[in-house]
Amino acid sequence: MSNRSQLFCLATASTVCFGTPAFAQDTVKIGELNSYKAQPAFLEPYKRGWELAVEDINAKGGVLGKKLEVISRDDGASPGDAVRVANELVTREGVNIIAGTFLSHIGLAVTEFAGKEKVFFLAAEPLTDKITWQNGNKYTFRLRPSTYMQVAMLMPDAVAAKKKRWAVIYPNFEYGQSAATWFKEMLKKAQPDVEFVTEQAPPLGKVDAGAIVQAIDDAKPDAIFNVLFGADLAKLVREGTTRGTFKNRVVVSLLSGEPEYLDPLKDEAPVGWIVTGYPWDAINTPAHKAFVAAYQKRWNDYPRLGSVVGYDTINSLAAGIAKAGSTDTDKLVAAFRGLKVEGPLGPFEFRANDHQATMGAYVGKIALKDGKGTMSDFKYVDGASVLPSDEEVKKLRPAAAMN
Repeated sequence: MSNRSQLFCLATASTVCFGTPAFAQDTVKIGELNSYKAQPAFLEPYKRGWELAVEDINAKGGVLGKKLEVISRDDGASPGDAVRVANELVTREGVNIIAGTFLSHIGLAVTEFAGKEKVFFLAAEPLTDKITWQNGNKYTFRLRPSTYMQVAMLMPDAVAAKKKRWAVIYPNFEYGQSAATWFKEMLKKAQPDVEFVTEQAPPLGKVDAGAIVQAIDDAKPDAIFNVLFGADLAKLVREGTTRGTFKNRVVVSLLSGEPEYLDPLKDEAPVGWIVTGYPWDAINTPAHKAFVAAYQKRWNDYPRLGSVVGYDTINSLAAGIAKAGSTDTDKLVAAFRGLKVEGPLGPFEFRANDHQATMGAYVGKIALKDGKGTMSDFKYVDGASVLPSDEEVKKLRPAAAMN
């Protein structure tokens, strides 16, 4: 227990202290924080996903014989606000398990908080590898495939394209910087003669699509690697399509096959782009079909990738708590190392060495169907197949975080 938490418990004379809140109450409480107002396209479906999971778990008797309760807050899309909110969830709401975050720099701020305050943190969505590697700690785990993993999933297609001159476009914050760095490093290793003829790194949410497209046309690349998402992606696609920037060029694009980002483009979806994504309407596995049916029944809507992430986040926490037989932080950390979970996309595991889940992603090409963007020629890539070995992880992760 941290000094700050000890003082809080003494000051309130409360039996609901930092390390043991779940056993002093009738519910198992989880604190959740996210950038709901700033990133609604992904996070509204995400919230529906975790709400569905909570309802399912409680309908089956809850966890450890208690109902599961999620206390959710908006993190203001600000690292400072996120740490303040995480602190309030712990001290005021009495939780010792927190989950969520979307943007990578927010996830890193909460990762640091979790390490300092010894709070269990499951990073649901932020993709930067620093969360589980360079900045990793004993108390932090991550669900979604990281930038390293998703770039590695796209790399076979990028190499097969045999293009020498590449343009790189990414939002200038931690997620974009990480993805661009890995892409250049991996492609250079596989194709030593590759040239990166221009890099465009606009601030998140402040894309001047015309200037970016002009810079790409001026550089005359053979291929483009894109990391923009959301409204920034839509602006790039529309401007680039109007000017013919993507014509006769291979485009490899992270996340662009996710319905959250394809749906707003409608029939303007850039056909032929090689992407990671989620072709929800064409996945025919029993687990996924059951999830879609339950989601549609509950929400009268189809799932997005965020829905899967939210659902898997809560189910992972419930599985970990059940395995630990407790919400004690150290017991939960031990339970999560090697924890196996069944999700809508298939089974995955939280690795003991770096706390990264092996959840995979779909790789394919953007296509049009009924006037909307979708994915074709897709395959599921297991996250375990693109993660580094134990020896490589030891070089990437602080020694203190390996304990």
